[in-house]
Amino acid sequence: MIPKFLRVLKIARVALRYGLDELAMSNFTVPRTAKLIDRLTFWRDISAPRGVRLRRALEELGPIFVKFGQVLSTRRDLLPPDIADELAKLQDRVPPFDPELAIMQITRSLGAHPDYLFETFERVPVASASIAQVHFATLKNGRKVAVKVLRPGMRKAIDEDVALMRIAAGWIERLWVDGRRLKPREVVGEFDKYLHDELDLMREAANASQLRRNFSGSSMLMVPEMFWDYCSESVIVMERMSGIPISRVDKLAEAGVDLKKLSRDGVEIFFTQVFRDGFFHADMHPGNILVSVEPETFGRYIALDFGIVGTLTDFDKNYLSQNFLAFFRRDYKRVAEAHIESGWAPKETRVDELESAVRACCEPIFDRPLRDISFGQVLLRLFQASRRFNIEVQPQLVLLQKTLLNIEGLGRQLDPDLDLWKTAKPYLERWMNEQVGWKGFMERLKAEAPRYSQLLPQFPRLMHQALLKSAHPDNRDTDMLRALLEEQRRINQFLGFTIYFGGGLVAGFLLFKFFLH
Repeated sequence: MIPKFLRVLKIARVALRYGLDELAMSNFTVPRTAKLIDRLTFWRDISAPRGVRLRRALEELGPIFVKFGQVLSTRRDLLPPDIADELAKLQDRVPPFDPELAIMQITRSLGAHPDYLFETFERVPVASASIAQVHFATLKNGRKVAVKVLRPGMRKAIDEDVALMRIAAGWIERLWVDGRRLKPREVVGEFDKYLHDELDLMREAANASQLRRNFSGSSMLMVPEMFWDYCSESVIVMERMSGIPISRVDKLAEAGVDLKKLSRDGVEIFFTQVFRDGFFHADMHPGNILVSVEPETFGRYIALDFGIVGTLTDFDKNYLSQNFLAFFRRDYKRVAEAHIESGWAPKETRVDELESAVRACCEPIFDRPLRDISFGQVLLRLFQASRRFNIEVQPQLVLLQKTLLNIEGLGRQLDPDLDLWKTAKPYLERWMNEQVGWKGFMERLKAEAPRYSQLLPQFPRLMHQALLKSAHPDNRDTDMLRALLEEQRRINQFLGFTIYFGGGLVAGFLLFKFFLH
């Protein structure tokens, strides 16, 4: 109880020091209270912009609050642009924890001391973040690996801080005029889920395994192999990857990497994950991306840290592809129609008005190099238009938006002249042709064939049962109807046998020919 009370006092002290109360009280319903607090805290300096003060406060409160700010920065549909831009600058600057604690964590999780499990184990960590830190090691068979170890006591610390955040969110909703629109409790709930997902390192290992399988044989992206015999909820062991951080453009150029090709490959990797797989790495900041300079894998991306991934349904993928292609073709009417057809915009929305709003957001950015445009600004204007038309930003697209902004940042570093639209358009057109064309039809037929092969023989019986149910017992013509149904049953048996036998032969021949080719 005492530690929790001390934590509340620290949060209050930091909030007052950086003038976070002034942020909340700016629209306070009782102005006198705001003025009183301002007079009592005359000693503080709150001349810095509000976004800067909020970022500094979160950094001082520790890694969990830094993570919260990082998640919050993706909600540009909820935050003013100056605050969202400043929170996007938050980085995990966390000192490593004691290596002996890491050794204890490994011993407890894997059932043996690292000196027994590994041929070598480096005590000094090579990387440290808010959730975990990484040590290099070598397996008994000589394979070089990276060992990721969860910070001790993280679950308890997260639960306590998130509980305090929920209380604060309730206050914001009650005291701030715009509190309800910002949905603070919903944002905290989203953050809680996101953090607890990151606490399960087995989930991260499974994400990495799925992404590696999706890009097996790829000439553009490499994903480390997971060694499942050494994985648990708090420790995972993966293939050690070496490369140049993608933010070190000078080192990449010195090594002879084609930066323009690298930028185009990054765009294709992103759209492949989103539209082909519906499963994408959603934390693609520069610290998680390396570029290989080994001779056999030269110039390939290396993805790391898979705690955050995004998933999309077939409906989401179809909706997004239609919108992207409509954007690329400047068919803003189709964009407006897609929003209404999907149910994301109210049915009573006027297509021409929504079309005009989307055109105003997007038209200025076409035919311009990436260095002259900002997707952050475009997204912000789109979100503002969304509020005007009561369009709800879908939760499953928040991570996609965050990833797209990361892609923008990487693109600016590698090739400021990259035209993202022209680079992505051919890929999306090819994907759409595969989905709605003959190839897509055959792929879906192949996937559904086992199901239809089971349903086809049952069709006459199911139709007969449906006809029987339609015969009401009080009907005066029931006897006649039953007689007709009995005759129909015999006909159905004959037709069913004919359809099943003949159709089975035809379908079997077609499937055999299809699989043969």
